[in-house]
Amino acid sequence: MAKKYVKMVIDKEFKIAKIDKRIYGSFIEHLGRGVYEGIYQPGHPSADRDGFRKDVMELVKELNVPVIRYPGGNFVSNYFWEDGVGPVKERPKRLELAWRSLETNEVGLNEFAKWAKLVGSDVMMAVNLGTRGVSDACNLLEYCNHEAGTKYSDLRIGHGYKEPHKIKTWCLGNEMDGAWQLGSKTPEEYGRLAYETAKAMKLIDPEIELVSCGSSSTGMKTFPEWEAVTLEHTYDYADYVSLHQYFGNYNNDTANFLAKSMETEHFIKTVIATCDYVKAKKRGKKNINLSFDEWNVWYHSRRADDDAMKRKPWQKAPALLEDIYTFEDALLVGLMLITFIKHADRVKMACLAQLVNVIAPIMTKADGPAWKQTIYYPYLHASRYGRGTALQPVLYSTRHDTREYTDVFDVDAAVVYNEEAEEVTIFAVNRDLEDDIEFTCDIRSFDGYELIEHIILANGDLLAVNSAAKQTVEPKKAENTRIENGTLTTYLGKASWNVIRLGKNNMKEK
Repeated sequence: MAKKYVKMVIDKEFKIAKIDKRIYGSFIEHLGRGVYEGIYQPGHPSADRDGFRKDVMELVKELNVPVIRYPGGNFVSNYFWEDGVGPVKERPKRLELAWRSLETNEVGLNEFAKWAKLVGSDVMMAVNLGTRGVSDACNLLEYCNHEAGTKYSDLRIGHGYKEPHKIKTWCLGNEMDGAWQLGSKTPEEYGRLAYETAKAMKLIDPEIELVSCGSSSTGMKTFPEWEAVTLEHTYDYADYVSLHQYFGNYNNDTANFLAKSMETEHFIKTVIATCDYVKAKKRGKKNINLSFDEWNVWYHSRRADDDAMKRKPWQKAPALLEDIYTFEDALLVGLMLITFIKHADRVKMACLAQLVNVIAPIMTKADGPAWKQTIYYPYLHASRYGRGTALQPVLYSTRHDTREYTDVFDVDAAVVYNEEAEEVTIFAVNRDLEDDIEFTCDIRSFDGYELIEHIILANGDLLAVNSAAKQTVEPKKAENTRIENGTLTTYLGKASWNVIRLGKNNMKEK
């Protein structure tokens, strides 16, 4: 029997905001095997005529990824986009300095835009504000978005792409506060450059959206001063500010690890407060919204990767950042997704970093299959069932303390109401490692709604992983969930991800 009890109340009038589907976005960088042997491998049994792996495409399409950030990441800060267009045989090979690899440029922006269209995703394009600047960003935008009749639009047409790519969302650089970043900047230096770049880009295409570069992490000494200073420059032209966050369980302390999403909550609130401070100081009318365009668990491969780049640099597509994810990693990914949903009023985009092979939900063998990592499933469920309006639940949960955090909710949850489909989805994680928890939810506001299904992701082994040979961690259906007199009752298994779906029974009304 459950030793703990959690109660929630949901009401269709307790609306946070309509969820921008782009919070279920992802990220592909020219890093490791993300592109080569990831999405692209001519000669693979599943490859199409352009060299794209169809087995990978099918897994990406299942995730229904709305937007994919490209081409970086650290890679973009020394990226020459011109090297990746035109005849492939004429493209130069370059030393890729961010990850000390060899970039062959076999895949460039046209190929990636074509691939993104095949998997049903839009492209979020990043421009190089590290080693390049205003004119190069403008040339790239003209190449991508202008119809015809100019140097770069006609160059695109000459490369076989008559229709413009019409890329809507653009990142003004990447992690420009980081000492590791080529061309890193002080807040004033970046703010001035980003302002001038944004101003020029909006003259070319006023319909685009721009993401001003935020702090690389909350651990930066300049956080959140960086946001305050840079946004004073970019406020008039920027629509979003970026947030990046990665977590790891270096101390093998699962309870503390699963509380780390509280840092995500604090990060979001701090950046919102800073954005609103700048808005007030500028006497502005618009909100700067948030683009959480890099987030994930990342720690399993870090030490080995650092050593590999030192020992054997300048390889094509070396195996880098290939974290093999555990079941507990999937729980934290679910908790971060819950946090984004709860802040749908300001978090409008988020990109799970990354999509294939590199800290990714999808893994491949070079000449073999592709498969789903543990983190694939909470990402899939949120993307599939998390479309609609985020509701503010009233949650009464028991709490616990961990090594770094106090008053950690045993259960964290988010609720999405899809009015068009007449469905409600509850996403919930039981952080308790010892006990199942009895969970009740007052759903009287949703009269006539019945249970569609209760999906669970649970495993007695917190370190269980998936492989090409076996899916050890995969979703199952719960059998003990019921609805009576406007109350949903179930048990949330210890250390579990739960997706409880309700739908309107229109037959009863007839």
